[in-house]
Amino acid sequence: MSATTTTAATEYGLEDLRSSALDSQSRWSTLRQTRAGRLEDTTRLTDPDPALEASRLADSTVPDGGYGWVIVMACAVVAFWNIGISYCWGVYQGALVERGVGSPLVLSFCGSLSPALMSVVALFAAWAMRSLGTRKMALAGVAMNSVSQIGAGFVADSAVGLFFLPGILLGVGMSAGFMAISLAPAQYFKRKRGLANGIVYAGGGLGGAVMSIAANAMIEQYGVKWAFRITGIALAVTGLPAAWLIVERTPIQATGLVDWTLFRQPNFGILFLVGLVGVFPLFVPPFFIPLYGRSMGLSSSTGAAVLAGFNFSSAIGRILSGYLCDILGSLNTLSMFLIINALSMIALWPASTSLAPLVVFAILNGLTNGGVFATMPTVVGNVFGSARVSTAMGMIVTGWVFGYLFGAPIAGSLLEAYGGTEVGLHAYRPAMFYAGSVTLIATALAALMRARINKKPLAKV
Repeated sequence: MSATTTTAATEYGLEDLRSSALDSQSRWSTLRQTRAGRLEDTTRLTDPDPALEASRLADSTVPDGGYGWVIVMACAVVAFWNIGISYCWGVYQGALVERGVGSPLVLSFCGSLSPALMSVVALFAAWAMRSLGTRKMALAGVAMNSVSQIGAGFVADSAVGLFFLPGILLGVGMSAGFMAISLAPAQYFKRKRGLANGIVYAGGGLGGAVMSIAANAMIEQYGVKWAFRITGIALAVTGLPAAWLIVERTPIQATGLVDWTLFRQPNFGILFLVGLVGVFPLFVPPFFIPLYGRSMGLSSSTGAAVLAGFNFSSAIGRILSGYLCDILGSLNTLSMFLIINALSMIALWPASTSLAPLVVFAILNGLTNGGVFATMPTVVGNVFGSARVSTAMGMIVTGWVFGYLFGAPIAGSLLEAYGGTEVGLHAYRPAMFYAGSVTLIATALAALMRARINKKPLAKV
């Protein structure tokens, strides 16, 4: 009995131990599978973005100088004309309104058409550049811009003709040039990328300053038609050699027309909205400063000089923003310039009832106006990778079409609704408040993106 009991107990104990061991083994196996699954999930979550990895690899070998500075100077010359022609449109607009070619609303729409078309074809320009390369795109852009100006000299008495030549054709040429000058510096610079982009886009601000004075002088001396023609000839003589120097350092990544995966990243969607909203007031000050000056009683040459000050400050702002991008971070710089730009239009411009405060407004607004959009390629390159600059910028610039097309005309319609240029300076104030308020919305969106990336207020972002 005792032996039987002992044997049974022993067998029972061994069976219990076996069961316990099997349970432990099962639990351990399950634990290992769980850990493996977690590790696999973690690996899956942290798999590197191929585009970002390609960007890091390409950026690891950038010269941060050398021939890159030739690229920067050549791109700056192309930007001089590409951006400068748009920013001096206010001078032509004032002269054309005076000659009865069209109303401020119609002619501001004509001036807005070229940057709007630049946005419409931006995706196709980015796609074409991946096949043609930056040199051919830059050459094509300069050639179309030159033809648009020379042709405008033959249709300057017709608003319809101006829509087609310095409107549509110029817009397509601007898009080709913009894509080339946006991509090339990013391939040659990493640590100094902000400064390089700032210098490039400063060329556009300088172009606006020089062209504002030159266009007014040519209009007074030779008339509007020859002012257009001389501009087109000078553009070809200086722009084509510069465009020839622009070459990519590494092959441009072959991707589709649109990289829809970018919209899966909330930050890209926010940045897309920053540009879409922020472009609406972009051309309001440069298009309307000459008209505002005339309503104030200033001469056309004084108004052109104030606009030149705006554009020269824009050039400085583009360099300053590039430098600050490298020091403070591109998103910090973007947010700072947006808020200052908004406040200048809401608080300073309405109080500019004499020449001195108008000059102060033109300088401050020009400084931040130029800086805001000079930071965009730097933000895109830093946040989404230099390998994606052409595609991402093409997508973002396409979103600017509505602001380019309707931003200044909305201001023109508000001006006409409140009495037009003949009733005094107060008629301009609704347009000023509209422009400033829209910029505040863009500021809030930029601040949201910055907070999503890093909530620390003093962090470099």
